Amino acid sequence: MNFENTPVLSVENVSKTFAGKPAVKNVSFGVKKGEIVGFLGPNGAGKTTTLRMALGLISPDSGENGGRVRLFGGRPGADAYGRIGFLPEERGLYRKIKAREAIAHIARLNGMKRHDAFKAADTMMDKYGLSDAKHKKIKDLSKGMAQKVQLIAAIAHDPEFLILDEPFSGLDPVNQKLLENMVREIAERGRTIIFSTHVMEHAERLCDRIILMSGGQKIFDGDLPSALAYAPKRLTVEAHNANTKEVLAPFAKEMEKRREHTWRLVLKDEFEPHMVLQACIDKKLKLDRFEPERVSLHDAFVNLVSTETAIHEKTGT
Repeated sequence: MNFENTPVLSVENVSKTFAGKPAVKNVSFGVKKGEIVGFLGPNGAGKTTTLRMALGLISPDSGENGGRVRLFGGRPGADAYGRIGFLPEERGLYRKIKAREAIAHIARLNGMKRHDAFKAADTMMDKYGLSDAKHKKIKDLSKGMAQKVQLIAAIAHDPEFLILDEPFSGLDPVNQKLLENMVREIAERGRTIIFSTHVMEHAERLCDRIILMSGGQKIFDGDLPSALAYAPKRLTVEAHNANTKEVLAPFAKEMEKRREHTWRLVLKDEFEPHMVLQACIDKKLKLDRFEPERVSLHDAFVNLVSTETAIHEKTGT
């Protein structure tokens, strides 16, 4: 086996059912060394269950088509834990322990010696602006500071692979930005990261690759430009001509008159904004405004989920 090319994480056809209700349905994906992968979807999409199967905390359903998970080429287990940093969705630091001790405790659980664990805690708290919080108890920290402490606890032992489950949940915009910077700095050191979130903007700014989940199933796996290609293309046109609507209508899947002389279009899939602009020029429209809207990952996700739902309703699957 070529261990250099072995995926850090390989998930093959995993499913999980709780009390007869499917939470994850036949999901497969891999994570390569050095990637930042956004594991995205709304609450209840199956993200946390899949990540827990990836870590070996819960097992995939057995049976004829039972799935398989590989971490660093082997089965998930204690041998891999020292190489992994995990930030769970449910924050789990002891509230009465001091921040420095909490970080060192997790680092020791991940294989560091006591002296090295406390040294790493001090170094990283200084680095990330938490020097004044070292001897404060977790219960006395703000939510943003406590979340930064827990992230530091997950990375203090310098893991090769970092799994973050909803790391931005509940944070204000300032602390979200600080946490993004921490993730980016970790990635710049060549570490592999997968993080789940239902907020698409974080993935747009951070990720090399996007995996979208909906209803327990994977509905997209690819790079950001490929994901954005699924977003509806919208533009606003203002033109003072009697035939403006007639010129624009052939390009539009949806068309809304915003005010006199101004139209907002959702383009049909086969058209691009430059094609509409060329038609406006050819028909000699007097353009005061021609403004394509920036496509977003949120729009792409909504479109993908709608398409997937329509397919399942049509096929009955």
